[in-house]
Amino acid sequence: MESRLLWLGLSVFFHVYASVSAQGTCKLKAKFNLNGYKNVEKKKVIIGGMFPVHMSIASHDGNTSRLPVSSGCEGMNFRTFRWTQTMLFAINEINNMDNLLPNTDLGYVIYDSCFTISKAVEGTLTYLTGQDEAVPNYRCGTGAPLAALVGAGGSDLSIATARILGLYHFPQVSYSSSCSALNSKFQFPTFLRTIPNDKHQSSAMAQLVLHFGWTWVGTIAADDDYGKYGIKDFKDQVEEAGVCISFSETLPKENSPEDIQRIVQTIVESTAMIVVVFSSDVDLSPLVLELINQNVTNRTWIASEAWITSALINQPGASSVLGGTIGFGVKRADIPGLQQHLLDLDPYADPLTEEFWETHFNCTLDYGKALRKAKEEANVFNKTMPKAGGLAVPAGLCTGSESLAQLKNTYSDISQLRITYSVYKAVYAVAHALHNLEHCESGRGPFIGIGCADITKFEPWQLMYYLKNVHFKVPHTNEEVYFTDGDVEGFYDVINWVVEGNGEIAYVTVGRYNGSADPADKLTIMNDSIVWNNQPFEPPRSVCSENCKPGTRKGIRQGEPVCCYDCIPCADGEISNMTNARKCVLCGGDHWSNDAHDTCVPKVIEFLAFGEPLGITLIVISAFGALVTFGVSVVFVVHVATPLVKANDALLSFSLLFSLMVTFLCSIVFLGEPQHWSCMTSQVALALGFALCLSSLLGKAALLMLRAQAMKAGRARAKAAAKAAKAAKAAAEAAANSGSPDVIMTNSTSFGDAAPRLKPDGLTFAHQRVIAAIATLIQAVACTVWLIVLPPYPVKNTSAQNIKIILECNEGSVVFICCIFAYDILLAVVAFIFAFLARKLEDHFSEAKCVTFGMLVFFIVWISFVPAYLSTRGKFMVAVQIFAILASSFGLLACIFLPKCYILLLKPERNTEEMMRPHDKTRDGTSTGTSASLATAATEVNATIASSNIED
Repeated sequence: MESRLLWLGLSVFFHVYASVSAQGTCKLKAKFNLNGYKNVEKKKVIIGGMFPVHMSIASHDGNTSRLPVSSGCEGMNFRTFRWTQTMLFAINEINNMDNLLPNTDLGYVIYDSCFTISKAVEGTLTYLTGQDEAVPNYRCGTGAPLAALVGAGGSDLSIATARILGLYHFPQVSYSSSCSALNSKFQFPTFLRTIPNDKHQSSAMAQLVLHFGWTWVGTIAADDDYGKYGIKDFKDQVEEAGVCISFSETLPKENSPEDIQRIVQTIVESTAMIVVVFSSDVDLSPLVLELINQNVTNRTWIASEAWITSALINQPGASSVLGGTIGFGVKRADIPGLQQHLLDLDPYADPLTEEFWETHFNCTLDYGKALRKAKEEANVFNKTMPKAGGLAVPAGLCTGSESLAQLKNTYSDISQLRITYSVYKAVYAVAHALHNLEHCESGRGPFIGIGCADITKFEPWQLMYYLKNVHFKVPHTNEEVYFTDGDVEGFYDVINWVVEGNGEIAYVTVGRYNGSADPADKLTIMNDSIVWNNQPFEPPRSVCSENCKPGTRKGIRQGEPVCCYDCIPCADGEISNMTNARKCVLCGGDHWSNDAHDTCVPKVIEFLAFGEPLGITLIVISAFGALVTFGVSVVFVVHVATPLVKANDALLSFSLLFSLMVTFLCSIVFLGEPQHWSCMTSQVALALGFALCLSSLLGKAALLMLRAQAMKAGRARAKAAAKAAKAAKAAAEAAANSGSPDVIMTNSTSFGDAAPRLKPDGLTFAHQRVIAAIATLIQAVACTVWLIVLPPYPVKNTSAQNIKIILECNEGSVVFICCIFAYDILLAVVAFIFAFLARKLEDHFSEAKCVTFGMLVFFIVWISFVPAYLSTRGKFMVAVQIFAILASSFGLLACIFLPKCYILLLKPERNTEEMMRPHDKTRDGTSTGTSASLATAATEVNATIASSNIED
């Protein structure tokens, strides 16, 4: 931006200055110090050229007390000097052609830009002026017209020159300025180039990075428009594709060892194995030297076309650092005759060639300079100068006949003619445009009013028309060249630096990039042909974080680039089936994640099946309980007429056994896959079975309680009668002993009234049956309403366990099932109370105690069942419920019927009417209780009284 404002300001200044100068006296303000080539004598058209033959301008002391002098240049660049000679070769070749400009000899004016903007501006102004002194806005030179400028080297230089040339509509054809900023025809209307636009190269680099899966790269750019625009376009494309930039550094334009060391340190500390460099070879060279010094060998470099084949970078020791580099080079070609031209230089032809010769052979062509240097060395080492033919021959003097072919360097190396070929095409583009202008058919020209332009006095804007529309084939290569908005097609070779056995680097083409092809076909890479730096046959990995495998997702780290992340396993029930998934996907209701969390699999269907070991066990236990119950029933049928069976209503005993058999067998219905019928049958059968069982026990317990109460009252009356009889006997004995005839005993007390009643007065077996029937009927009605209104039904429970679908029964209504089983509990509680109150009814066989213990077992089982049931899931809930049913049923069966079966089968002598009659004992051990004993006591009392009367 600063350079743009600078040149716009200069342009305005030149216009103002010119308008003032036109009215007053011209005064030369400065004289430029320019090196180059010029051949304008007797030439019809002049082509300008600008090449960065030197790498920088010479430093000056900054003294402002004397007349400023334009800085000179230093640091001969053999590669760019070859470009200069290529332009001269192309012009000579064109001048010798019969089919291209046959009647026109081309001249040239070529300046050295010294790879510096200021020198490029100096050359541009001098070129426009037409003489060594620059006079803005005026063409002061005479002779052949100027055609176009071929140059000016780097993008920064071309941007500076293009702004000035654009003001005067002078065409400019660049051979190496690839910056994408130059494609703006609004800012650079007369700029064209024979090198592809960097937007193609940035895209090619981005596709290369994506092709190898590199997501963590560093970038280095030159501090100029070429580097800044190129690396910006690259970043925009790769960041959009998910690639992150580890570091981004800028190479200093001036020598700065501190900055270079800082950049090297950044490279070493970064974990990025890939470094993308958009820079010229001149700017990159100091960094390469420092990398070699620090032996940084574990990086892979991605090179731009400006340095991929540069000998300035490919220097001794670079193979260990830059081996395996991949970069993009513009089209390569062989130019017949060029090498011979390069080797046939006359060292005395001009100062620029003389300097090249001296630098090339490390000698001097100046005899006096060589003599002075030899004397200085002789004085230092006290030596005598050699003489030849009476004349001293100083050491370091060039003979001028040295052979350029003997020294192999970048100047004479024509194996990688890429930018050189671009220079060649640029010269031919101008020549073909001139040819078309010269051979314009009269009356069919493109210009309004004049039709055709005159080759001897055309205007630059007229040639610009032909340059924009030129279309030709390059000699020797037959490549078609044409401009689309000033640019050529984006075609590159992908070049790999391969270290050969002798340690030297060979440039091997391993792919192509065609910017005009379809997106999928633009980049072609031969992966197997690439030789890498550390692992020759395996591409390096350059990632901030390793790829997240399926089953995990990316977890972005706070404050770090998106490429730096943690791989977080997917939660249960979620999966990711792709690499580097950003989120996990929740599985559907009937599916769950597998162990690897990369696939949704159907949930395990769970229910308590008949065939599994637990189901078989429960079936066996249930069947055993039913068989035992049936066996007890058989025993009771066989002994149905015995006192023990008849003691408390045999029918209730059989209903109780039937209900227990129902509860044993209904537990089997809980097994298997839930169906509509099984869901309704299981709970209803269980509720009704327990209702019948508990109702029967309630009837038994009620009778026992009333009998116990009656016996308690009878015992109280018997005890009172016994006391009265004892008192009467004592009185009779006292009267007899006294012999008093006046005492008369009257038997006014009825001892028979003191005997207890053996049966309760209000409750019979029929009442027991009615109680049992009504209690069961109430439960049956409730169950019927439940089945009609909100019946149970099978459901798939997906929420109880994540990895399973539990097939179970939905009870339909919690209120109904709670009421139904609460009713059973109520029956159990009442039966328990009645039995508990009658627990001391008998001594020989107490059925009330059996019922009491049976109900205690029932309560213990179901109280334990609640927490066990609530703490289990799935089929084990069903198993717990079945175990509770079986345990409570076995408890009732054992407590109530085991003692009876023991008497019936093992102690039949106790199965008598006498043993079944109630009796009790007083606290002092005397009997108080049966009807027979009470009758005997009354008889004894009457007899005593009678004997007393007789004696009297």
